[in-house]
Amino acid sequence: MIAEPNSVANLPNHKENGIHDEIVPESTAQNGGCLRNGNARPLKGKRKNREQCENRRRNSSSSRRSNQLQNGEVVEAVTLFEVVIMGKRAMQSVVDDWVEAYKRDRDVALLDLINFFIQCSGCQGMVTAEMFQSVQNCEVMQKMTETFDEETGLQYKKFMAYPWILTVTWPVDMDNEDYPLIKPGAYWKKFRANFCEFIAVLVEQCQYIILYDSYLMDTIISLLTGLADSMVRAFRHTSTLAAMKLLTALVNLSLNLDISKHNLERLYEVEKTRAAGKKTNSRLEQLEKKKKEFEQKHLEMDNMMNAIFKGTFLQRYRDIIPEIRAICIEEMGSWMKMYPDTFLNDSYLKYIGWMLYDKQPEVRLKCLQGLQGIYGQKDLVYKMDLFTSRFKDRIVSMSLDKEHEVAVQAMKLLMLMSQNCEDALTSEDCETLYQFVYTTHRPLATAAGELLYNRLIIQESQIDSNVNRNGKWEPVASQLRTLIIFFLESELHCHVTYLVDSLWDWALSILKDWECMTALLLENTNDHDEALSKAEESALIQIILATIREAAEGHPPAGRAGTRKVLSAKEKKIQVEDCTKITEHFIVALPQLLAKYSTDAEKVINLLQIPQYFYLELYSTEPLDKHLDALLKEVEAIVTKHTDTDVLEVCSRVYDVLGSEGLAICNKVVVARTELVDELVNKLNQLLVNSWNEEEGLCAEEEEIHHISSTLQRVAAFYNAHDLSKWNLYDKMITLLVFEMERGTIPLQVVLPALQCAYFALLWQLAFVVENTPSKENVSDLKTHLRHLCHICTCYLSHDNRELREKAFALLCDLLMVISHQDSSDDETVESLDYLPSLSLQTRMIIFIQDHVFNDEEEETKDLTEEDDRKKESQKLDALHLKRCLLASYCKLIIYNVVEMTSAAEIYKHYMKTYNDFGDIIKETLSRSRHNDKIRSAKTVILCLQQLFQKFVESQDDTASSTTSMDVFSVSFVNIKELARRFSLTFGWDQVKSRESVAMIHKEGIEFAFQGAATAEEKSLPPNLNFLVILSEFSNKLLKPDKRLVYSYLQRYIPEPALCKGDSWYSLGWYRTSLLANEEEDNSVVSSSNEWPPANITRVPALKRKFSEGAFAKPSHAENVNKKPSDSHCPSQTPSGERKRLKSLESGHPENSPSPGSASLNRRHSTQAVVKEDNSVEVPAEDMDVDVIGADQET
Repeated sequence: MIAEPNSVANLPNHKENGIHDEIVPESTAQNGGCLRNGNARPLKGKRKNREQCENRRRNSSSSRRSNQLQNGEVVEAVTLFEVVIMGKRAMQSVVDDWVEAYKRDRDVALLDLINFFIQCSGCQGMVTAEMFQSVQNCEVMQKMTETFDEETGLQYKKFMAYPWILTVTWPVDMDNEDYPLIKPGAYWKKFRANFCEFIAVLVEQCQYIILYDSYLMDTIISLLTGLADSMVRAFRHTSTLAAMKLLTALVNLSLNLDISKHNLERLYEVEKTRAAGKKTNSRLEQLEKKKKEFEQKHLEMDNMMNAIFKGTFLQRYRDIIPEIRAICIEEMGSWMKMYPDTFLNDSYLKYIGWMLYDKQPEVRLKCLQGLQGIYGQKDLVYKMDLFTSRFKDRIVSMSLDKEHEVAVQAMKLLMLMSQNCEDALTSEDCETLYQFVYTTHRPLATAAGELLYNRLIIQESQIDSNVNRNGKWEPVASQLRTLIIFFLESELHCHVTYLVDSLWDWALSILKDWECMTALLLENTNDHDEALSKAEESALIQIILATIREAAEGHPPAGRAGTRKVLSAKEKKIQVEDCTKITEHFIVALPQLLAKYSTDAEKVINLLQIPQYFYLELYSTEPLDKHLDALLKEVEAIVTKHTDTDVLEVCSRVYDVLGSEGLAICNKVVVARTELVDELVNKLNQLLVNSWNEEEGLCAEEEEIHHISSTLQRVAAFYNAHDLSKWNLYDKMITLLVFEMERGTIPLQVVLPALQCAYFALLWQLAFVVENTPSKENVSDLKTHLRHLCHICTCYLSHDNRELREKAFALLCDLLMVISHQDSSDDETVESLDYLPSLSLQTRMIIFIQDHVFNDEEEETKDLTEEDDRKKESQKLDALHLKRCLLASYCKLIIYNVVEMTSAAEIYKHYMKTYNDFGDIIKETLSRSRHNDKIRSAKTVILCLQQLFQKFVESQDDTASSTTSMDVFSVSFVNIKELARRFSLTFGWDQVKSRESVAMIHKEGIEFAFQGAATAEEKSLPPNLNFLVILSEFSNKLLKPDKRLVYSYLQRYIPEPALCKGDSWYSLGWYRTSLLANEEEDNSVVSSSNEWPPANITRVPALKRKFSEGAFAKPSHAENVNKKPSDSHCPSQTPSGERKRLKSLESGHPENSPSPGSASLNRRHSTQAVVKEDNSVEVPAEDMDVDVIGADQET
């Protein structure tokens, strides 16, 4: 008998499983006929006396817990488990000590090794070993089972480890998923590494003699096979890892044996040739004898590997535990890579192919990583033809795996297949994989970028570069053309930054060659027939901008990286060098590019974004200063040519960037900007003077109106980024706006930019007032102007033109937000600017939201061409974006208390219907408003539901308007109930945090449900009683004490219990059940269909509190007296579809603790469930029915 030493007790934070240590005297161990190895743990109950037990008494150094005398000092030795887990000694010396012990007495050493594997499984029990003397004893073989002893509460496993019959005894709760291999922390990770190293070193040290003695390996393989067949996860996991690592070590040893055998055969042939003609040759005989020994060793090695493979791998590669399956597949991949002559064939490859369909990502990941090691070697790929043809489609589909790491490894594997397997990937496969460069997950996009660069860009450019087109730029130019064509054909033009970022790690040679890019753009189209088209030029300019941004900022684009990484010193140096290179090149090239493409708005917008990445100090250096004038000249020309808002805004931003304070070029840029604005303002004044009439407004021809409109658009674009207050444009704009408001004759193309200019003018005045110390007169004028513009915008909300209405609403929301949130703590003059909208204005604004955001305009769909359909979809997206902006602007007013929070009820009504378009905005509004004021937010939510319920009641026919006949199963009512459920989900899991909000919802809901009941006849139902069904959706968010509190509050509104009979009160029963569904003492009452339980007011916890703004009132004494068990009745119908409610255990209140009955339900089962290995992994039917490999699966 081998009792497990108390080795784990010395480990940090180790917990014993209820078994106390007891020192067993040596005489007891000897007289018991068993060998006890260390401190034994006594087990309850008597053990059966085992006959044929080999009595061994060892007091020598073979017992690792005995005391040894070294250099006059007594040193206590430790077990193998303790040595390995501590890792303080070199594994080589540990194994050497064990080998020496094995040579002295192999039985004791082997028992010590057996005990080591049992302890590594986390077993806290005892191992008993009996010598198996009779090979013909079939009865013993049939008893190799795993049973549970109900008397002792212990688990027994009896199995064969030839020549031993081992019986492992352990407590039932060992299978608590807490054993060394899965314990977290670096300490246990180190143990796993030491455990694997121990097995590898053991095989290496025993490779010459001990390994082939037909005793050691037979016992270990039998032991590991028996443990791997256990129902206990710890045994299966540990033994499977040990067996797979053992097989890996044997594979490595077999490989070395093959090399030695090959060398011996060569030496034998040489010696045979040398000894030709001689009768005898002792050297040749020795070599022949040694050759036979190698063959015998190789045969024994194959038998051992085959035994492990059949006994462990075939049983465990489909284990129910994914970690065990992953171990098997991981090691098989290493066998194929190490020893391809034996393992790299279809008989073994089929297992990896099948496990590609595993449900667990870690198993699929190990399959892909194993295949990478095979496909990465060209000399092994020729054996993969059948596997590739069978499982290639599955690997391609795994690039869409929901686990990002699996998708990344699949893409890397496909890259290796593309490199080393000819025609492994079809053109359709490649086109599918190329599109992953646009995915938001950067590692996957980078892997796809490598495939795109190596498979498409380089290969196509090599074919295309045979024709010399552009001299020294040709290699890079050809690759750029290929990249441009791919970008255009993908039709994802707005994702060029993602494309560049995907190629950034592989194609820097072309992405940073800005000289070649500009040369392609500036080349004369008449010189080459192969010059870029307009679409290709636009794509190349977008690529230039994306590469400049990536090089200057040094991080991936927005949406592709979670957090910006901190650049290393080397990366910062590269970034500085790139920015310097960009500045020096584009300071010269940018004016030329602008001159060539000045009439193309799209190209100009992209080109004018380049200066923001310049090192602007270089403009002051001698060779480059002259190019600033050229750039300013081209920008001014672009302003005079274009009226597009985006072009004008980017031009205005260029002046702002170049004119930053502190730069040497600042004064020159400011002068150029002032001259440009002077010219625009003078032109505008002249046009207005010539065409303005006090009575008729603008009296001008269409061409002059166009000039006024374009000039106003240019002025508005500059007003956005620059303070143009000194030109006093506000009075002129207000004159136009007031005339349009009163008469309505100003053209829309003039009103829109005028309104924008007036808005910017007031913002600049407000900024001046806040940053400086203005006079009271200036503040008063600003206050008047602000209210005047708000009044104008309010009037425009009812304008005939939709575009003007939407523009006025957006500006009105911004003005209200800016005015109401100025920091007035230190300045009374600023405080006087505060302005809150009136109730009438708030009403008009919410009506505007209803009409312009939530009302869908149905358009007639006729037979449209593909181009028209595409344009229509683009227009829909633009309209949706505008609606989202309008809704977000108004929701900000709600969040920051500019308008009443109750106005959000009108928005919440559309949460379900418009969830795809506006769900995120509405949900964020609900969350922010709840954070600001829980009570008011809760009242707003319940108000929304109340209004929807009242609308539903009004929509019912006169015959169905009563509560008794109301159709609560109609689509409208179910939608309201579902909306309530969605609202309840927004409270999250923290019931304590949302306690006040949920309680207020129930309070308001109960009052609404019984509203009007006091004035009705006694036998009539409350008109809103069915609202309780909707209110029940919030019951699962109540704490247990609050459920009782709400229930007691509900009892106040319930009339005489005798009147609460019948199906008409079914809503009340539904709500009551949702409150008391988790109360164990009410289970019998819930099952009853005719009686109501008494309200147990004495069980209401002491933490019952009063709520602000109409708290739950405490029931009166009279009400408590009237509540008798025999007086109240419950409806006959209970909600059968009631959802599961999450219990909230209040440990601080003993009255809320679970009853013994509930505790018994939650008790862990003591018996171990039988592990079913064959149903853990779903392998496709075709893999099981068709043998794609051509070899039988050995089981």
